[in-house]
This record gives sequence, structure tokens and C-alpha cells, in this order.
Amino acid sequence: MPETEAALVVRRAVRAWLAAYAAPDAELAVALSGGADSLALTAAAVAEAGAVHALVVDHRLQPGSARIAQAAAEAAAELGCASATVLPVEVTGPGGLEAAARAARYAALDGARAGRQVLLGHTMDDQAETVLLGLARGSGPRSVRGMAPHAEPWGRPLLAVRRTDTVRLCADLGLEPHLDPHNSAPEFTRVRLRHEVLPLLEDVLGGGVAAALARTAAQLREDTAVLDDLAAELLATARTAGTGPHPDLAVHPLAAAPAALRRRAIRSWLLEAGARAPGDTTLRAVEALVVRWRGQGAVAVGGGTPARRLVVERRHGRLTLRLRGRADGA
Repeated sequence: MPETEAALVVRRAVRAWLAAYAAPDAELAVALSGGADSLALTAAAVAEAGAVHALVVDHRLQPGSARIAQAAAEAAAELGCASATVLPVEVTGPGGLEAAARAARYAALDGARAGRQVLLGHTMDDQAETVLLGLARGSGPRSVRGMAPHAEPWGRPLLAVRRTDTVRLCADLGLEPHLDPHNSAPEFTRVRLRHEVLPLLEDVLGGGVAAALARTAAQLREDTAVLDDLAAELLATARTAGTGPHPDLAVHPLAAAPAALRRRAIRSWLLEAGARAPGDTTLRAVEALVVRWRGQGAVAVGGGTPARRLVVERRHGRLTLRLRGRADGA
């Protein structure tokens, strides 16, 4: 590795992450796309960690993708990776192309990591884009807190590194990163944030916007971690012995708790029962069964089966989960 400014920035970030989240000389995997961020991450990981295994996902969404993936695997070998594996995937499923590709990618990485932690090349710029998307969707602090540097088995050492540094490091190493055409396609919201919104904000506000958004995300992660711990205690207090497969929740301790903790506890309860990630409208409708009880009917919370939907009802001072026929309504 050359001792350039970019090399020092990226290596220090990887070194700090390893000190915080990895055992000494642990074997790691790196998700390598062939782009500048993942190439720079791979080079720094090889320099700072023990054995590094590159995992290259071929989404097969464009002509020549197999060749691009193979080139990335060859670059990993040249950088000193212990192994480089190409993982072809089928991109199908709900949520649009971006969501389906993400789901296929993470599933392939998880299946091939062989118990190792997987390093991902998300940078400060990616974090800023994620925070802006969360703000625009009005998803609350859980979304605005952005990506975590460590969420087993995923690691993101470069969240404090700018994309310009990864590009510079690739140039210092004589590497030619692959430029994914999807990363410049304006039909994707994230691409427009990257090329239009963030540059405009940087210009209007005099710079430092990406760093400020990343700091905001870090602060919110710390705050929400505390709230989540308190909500877990509330949930444990509210659990009762229900008649179904999931414990009921006693209304009284929920009603006495602050709203922020109450909704967090309800959200965790619903997710444990197999509900789809509940949005704000659903959470507030369930909360109304606790704090604005007027004898209203059940609230559908997503999940269940094609024939029967998962609903929450209030009965005898408890919140109860039930499967109801879809024709019954809720």
C-alpha cells in the first residue's frame, strides 16, 4: 500500500473498525462489487486484517456482468485476498429493482460468508443519502439514524470516509474501478440524491452537509439504542400469558408509559409475531387501542396468510393477536 493521504484515511478507518468489532487476526469477508468504494475497502482490509475473502455478487442485470464480476475477483487476488468467490444471483421479488437486488445480494453474501463478518463499502456519502431518504419518507428516528457501523454479521468501516478518498486510493493503487451504469441512472431516487440534491445542499449551505448528516445519524443511533433498551423493559413488563402462540400485552403498563416507549414496545411485539415492519399509521392505530379505547374493532397489522390476516384486538384489558379471515375485515 502506498503511503498516500487517501491510503492513510482508508486504512485508519478500517483499523479503528477492526479494533472495535473484530477479534485479532480474525478472518473476514469483503463484499466486492468492483467499484471504487469496495476496491479501496478490500485493499485496506488486506493491509490491516488477517485473511480476507472477497465475495463478488453478480446480479446479472446487465450484459457482460459475468465478465465484470470475474475482473473484480481477479483484482481481489492481486490485492492479496485469500480467496475470491463470484456469486451469481437471480434478482426477483417485490419492492422494485433496487429492493430486489439488495435482498438477493444480502442473501448471497450471508450464504457464502462461512461464519465470517462481512465488510461493506458504504461511505459517508452513502450514509448522508440514507439519512435524506429517511427524512423524506418521514420514517422517524429509526430510519434517520442511517446505517450502523456494525450489525452482525455486517460491518461498515468506511462510514466516516468520503467517496472522494476511495476514488483517490484506487488511483494511487493503479486500479480502474467499474462504473455501474445503475449508479448514474436518474430513475433511481438515490442516484438523484447523489448527483443533484446533495451537491445543491453543499453549495447552498457552504459545504459540510454530508458530514453533518452522518453526525446526526450517529447521534440518533446512540439515542435510539437507549430508548430501545427501555422499550424492551416495558415490553417484558407488559407481557401476559395469552391463549395464542404469542403472549398478550397488558394495557395498563403500556398506557402509563411515555408514547415513544409505548410505540417501540408495540412495534417489537408485532415484529416478533411475524407482522411486516409496521409504519407509523399502523403503530398509532394499535396505540389507540391502549390510550383512546372506545370499543373500536381490530387493527390489521400485515402478515398472516393469504387467507387470514394478522390483527390486534383489545380484550379484557389486553392486546391480543389473532388470525382472521380476510373477508371478516379489520
